[in-house]
Amino acid sequence: MKFHSLMPVIWTKNLEESIGFYTHILGFSLVDANIEAHWAFLMKNKVQIMLTLPNEHGNVSNICFSGSFYFNIDDVDELWKDLNTITKICYKIETFEWGMREFAIFDNNGYILQFGQAVDEISKEE
Repeated sequence: MKFHSLMPVIWTKNLEESIGFYTHILGFSLVDANIEAHWAFLMKNKVQIMLTLPNEHGNVSNICFSGSFYFNIDDVDELWKDLNTITKICYKIETFEWGMREFAIFDNNGYILQFGQAVDEISKEE
């Protein structure tokens, strides 16, 4: 048995606001949406996410997630420059001992979005 991909389904209380955050702030494209069904599909490069309002299957009273979404990207410093003044920062850009340069922000729902690039990839670019 093979696993082919993982696509997070991000629950939100405001679908239109979340679509706006991911398209206008992070540059995702809105591929498909069904506003009546409270659902949207977005994509940027090879990264795919879905946004939805919670439904009866989740049985939740609060939107929550006990983790973070980690994006492996190229040019983490450039993205930091683009986002650090227009988003709520979780932690500033830093190079970590495990060989990653990364930072984290909060999306409009309060979810943590981490962005990282391997340090050895950065040194190859210079």
